[in-house]
Amino acid sequence: MPTLVALDIRLRPNCPEVHVPATVQALPGLSQQVERLIALGVHEIGRLSAAELRAALAGPKDTGALLVIHPDRAPASTLVSLLEHGGKRGFVVVDMGDVDDFSPIEQVALPSAPVYVISGLDRGDHMANWSPEEALPAITAAGRTPLTVVEGILWVLQQPDILARGHCFMTIGSRLRAINGSPDARTPALWISNGTGRDGRANRNAPKLGWCWAGNRHTWLGFASASGRVPATS
Repeated sequence: MPTLVALDIRLRPNCPEVHVPATVQALPGLSQQVERLIALGVHEIGRLSAAELRAALAGPKDTGALLVIHPDRAPASTLVSLLEHGGKRGFVVVDMGDVDDFSPIEQVALPSAPVYVISGLDRGDHMANWSPEEALPAITAAGRTPLTVVEGILWVLQQPDILARGHCFMTIGSRLRAINGSPDARTPALWISNGTGRDGRANRNAPKLGWCWAGNRHTWLGFASASGRVPATS
């Protein structure tokens, strides 16, 4: 079950803390995660051999840790199509064709290794109805780090029921920046499509990689975060 992290809600005045009960299967062990990635061809997307990915297990083996192929090697636009919900494949919204240009924000330091692990995953249900602008300082003040969009996709890939209708999450560790360095107003999120608008009826119930404005709140979106990241092989 995802960890509920106690954050100081005084960082956002007049906002009651929201705890959303969720029952999900435990994250598979790292060995199982490796084999699932290999079966789906993710190692090839990440320009790694199956042997290289398996060798990454020579490093930490924390219970509840997630194995991640560095975003520089595994683009979000390719990985999202591997997600599945209700027999429907994942997709990127039509107005986020530049998703692979989103990069880690300055508060997020990724290991330079091609494969790393993240621990202490939290879907952030207790921050539902917060805006990204409100959530980021609260997450970092708690000594945690927001997930990037690729990390969020890989989490859902390994633990599909972490993405549930009404209980989905944002990955505000990734943002797009303009040439002048200013952040794009869009913040990435993963949720389940209703099949309306430009999503199309065919995508109803499909996992969806979309975005929300940085200043907007949504009752059904938490903020995925972790306690830390370390290289998979030390």
